[in-house]
Amino acid sequence: MRPGERISLLITEWEKDYSWLAPNCSAIILHYEFNNMESNRPLNVGLIGGSSGFITNAHQRAIFMDGTRRVSAAALSSNPEKAMESAANWPYPITGYSSYDTMLEKELQKAVGERIDYVLIQTPNHAHFDPAKKFLEAGIPVFCEKPLTLNLQESETLCQLVKQHTIPFCVAHTYLGHWTTRLARHIVQSGWLGDIRWVDSSYHQAWMAMRASKPDFKNTTWRLNKKISGISNCGGDIGTHALMQLRYITGLEVKEVSAHLESFFEWNENPEDNLDDHFTAYCKLSNGGKGLVRATQIAIGHKNDLRIEVNGEQGSLRWAQEESEKLHVYPLGKPGRVYYRDSNLEPDDFLKNLPQELLEENTIPWGHSEGFHDAFARLHRSFEKDVRAYQANAYIETDGSKYATVEDGLAGIQFIEKAVESSRNNASWVNL
Repeated sequence: MRPGERISLLITEWEKDYSWLAPNCSAIILHYEFNNMESNRPLNVGLIGGSSGFITNAHQRAIFMDGTRRVSAAALSSNPEKAMESAANWPYPITGYSSYDTMLEKELQKAVGERIDYVLIQTPNHAHFDPAKKFLEAGIPVFCEKPLTLNLQESETLCQLVKQHTIPFCVAHTYLGHWTTRLARHIVQSGWLGDIRWVDSSYHQAWMAMRASKPDFKNTTWRLNKKISGISNCGGDIGTHALMQLRYITGLEVKEVSAHLESFFEWNENPEDNLDDHFTAYCKLSNGGKGLVRATQIAIGHKNDLRIEVNGEQGSLRWAQEESEKLHVYPLGKPGRVYYRDSNLEPDDFLKNLPQELLEENTIPWGHSEGFHDAFARLHRSFEKDVRAYQANAYIETDGSKYATVEDGLAGIQFIEKAVESSRNNASWVNL
């Protein structure tokens, strides 16, 4: 039944059964039913970039996972011909556009419910800011890959727009979507480890060391190009993930940083043109504690080894992305234990009663592994709730407990800029 047919039926039923009510009640009933129809339809998602690559496939699986979101439109490349060709060859029907400007113009001409409800930006770093700015100005929520932008000024502009329009904005820090990451956050921020003394957050990869010997590596890897990648390759790409884990789990901020950015593979004659493949930042935290944010892409033997250890006065915890179904906890004076993702996790002599909301975030029983795609889906699922609230004029600015916000993206860019400044000055301490 089309919406118009449903509304006609409602009017008939009101005239038959509700004629004794006040005349304006018909409008109330119609408004309620229309909102119900709107809230039950799948959200339409538009893609910017992503004509190929693993991240596109990950996002698509996450978008479709719940049956409440779908990809409906896309501008898949900065090359208009490639964009249209990629859309025509997409594995399912979508509306293809030659550019994101055209997509924005044409989608806004569609009726609400037919146009895109939010846009996913998955371009290289230099192409995050312009589409994010334009879609925010048009009132369309934005889900953006990290790092947020190329520089602090661009990030600050996006923050201002989000605040001005009170509109949902998510930065795709995937690993916040792991259930065990959220459990770790609850444990630390509930104070069960006591005051935090030390945090070691790291992300080790080997891909650059493994691929560097290929003849065309330099010319085909955009992350080595400052104009596209920004002032930091390794720090901006995966160091921001390590930073976000530290900030999300502990609730602490980096106040000062002393950093070394190193290039073990020097591709350019001018050293200033080389971007880091190894990133180390010693940090002073907002509570007086200390921390280390490390990232490398030359560590042979590592795959996507994101991990964090938090040491407090009353205990420690350890979490690793490649073993994301479990969380190691070591309470002071008590046996260490491993908590697995579980919707029926029972309290013990350390773990107090957990919020029902956290337990209900499990999607499948323990022993059936969640993973990378499920973490992405948890972010899209949380973002969907805010988008629907925004469309119903009921959105309240998110507190950052469900996904990384535009302010988190700004914090990441500020951290990278200050780390680069420190590194250029012999690892001197720099205030954030």
